[in-house]
Amino acid sequence: MRKTTLLAAAALLGSPGLTLAQNTPEENNPNSEAPFVRNIRADRPGQTITAQVLQPGRFQLETGFQRQFGGVGLAQSISAATLRIGFFNSMELRISQPYLHNGPSRMTDAGRVDSSGWAPVVVGAKFMLSPNYNTRTQVAILVESALPGSGSQGLRSRQWAPGGRLLVSEQLGQRFGLEANLGFSQRGLTTQDVGKGQFLGTLALNGPLSEKAGFFVEAYSSGRSSFSTGTTAGLYWRPIPAMRLDVTAGQAVSGRAAGTSTVGAGLTFNVGK
Repeated sequence: MRKTTLLAAAALLGSPGLTLAQNTPEENNPNSEAPFVRNIRADRPGQTITAQVLQPGRFQLETGFQRQFGGVGLAQSISAATLRIGFFNSMELRISQPYLHNGPSRMTDAGRVDSSGWAPVVVGAKFMLSPNYNTRTQVAILVESALPGSGSQGLRSRQWAPGGRLLVSEQLGQRFGLEANLGFSQRGLTTQDVGKGQFLGTLALNGPLSEKAGFFVEAYSSGRSSFSTGTTAGLYWRPIPAMRLDVTAGQAVSGRAAGTSTVGAGLTFNVGK
């Protein structure tokens, strides 16, 4: 009787059903093959940052160029690059730096200061709050800061400029996605600096037009006592699974930048399994 019991237990332990039960939650998630999850997702263009956190060992480089028409910005053209690195413990490390073209010069007591050149380096991290990487509702926190002393003369900052965002992505069907951000940023680390900080809210919808092409539309608002609002829209194309090209156009609707329009283009690469 004892021998029969042991043989039955061994057969049960070796059954396919129990073998499947030993898989990780990520492997057992039926949503892991959804196009919204599988297709490359970028934190550009526009103001919205996706709640996706890269898995460990994955690298993603996102580059772009934007041309501004009208408005009060220091530069009419901006290039930018962001490197995202998937790390352990559901964390993603990131570093970015914009380059400002054709900015006007100004005279100070120290002499002429150009507003063209490298903007401060921004370093940060995303922390995933979702139960796994492929859940239909993804939630993450982004914390980042500009590094004091980095960037070209006239553009660099002498103090930390921290910021944070709550990032939420909701998958609609198998392909569409709704992305929302709620954030706050400031220059400096004192309580007085908090009183001068800026809020940011965004909402973006993206989805497919074909197997390799898609679209996104976005609305955003930023400010404190008075808010600036605007919209951005664009198209993207994936010639191969690990590459995405995008073109964009935007319009500031209200606030200090009202009347400003932008056009841009970008390229995203993803490396790693």
